[in-house]
Amino acid sequence: MKKAAIILGSDSDLPVAEKCVSVLDRLNIPREVRVISAHRTPDIAREFAAHARANGFGVIVAIAGKSAALAGVIAAHTRVPVIGVPVKSADLGGMDALLSTVQMPPGVPVACVAIDGGANAGWLAGRILAVDDDDLAVRLDDEAAKMSEGVVKKDDEIRARFSQ
Repeated sequence: MKKAAIILGSDSDLPVAEKCVSVLDRLNIPREVRVISAHRTPDIAREFAAHARANGFGVIVAIAGKSAALAGVIAAHTRVPVIGVPVKSADLGGMDALLSTVQMPPGVPVACVAIDGGANAGWLAGRILAVDDDDLAVRLDDEAAKMSEGVVKKDDEIRARFSQ
């Protein structure tokens, strides 16, 4: 099975990354978590991205706030799918990071989830990896069924409480 990489632009992004890690662990996807700054360690970012496929990664989640150049820098140096997670900041509420993540030039695609959307980044990473992994696809189906059952249960509880 290919691994997922979770790259944080800063250790302050860890709460968002933990949501992604939780989903990957739930799906039993091997992962590696790193702090690599697009601005402060650009050579390390380039090196990591350039060797990602050879090092067994099938998807990279890049989590960053403010100017959020990380996902684009990583995507510029690899053909492994990159998922960007913009992080909310006090300054602009994460809109700066969102726009920096989604406004990529043609040929350098970055998938993007919601601001602070670490969990959905994990689910999307799972779906990407499941393209070539039937066991993972079954685990994703099982998780979707559990989510559906949870909604049905809540519906039954609400209907019983409020219906006349």
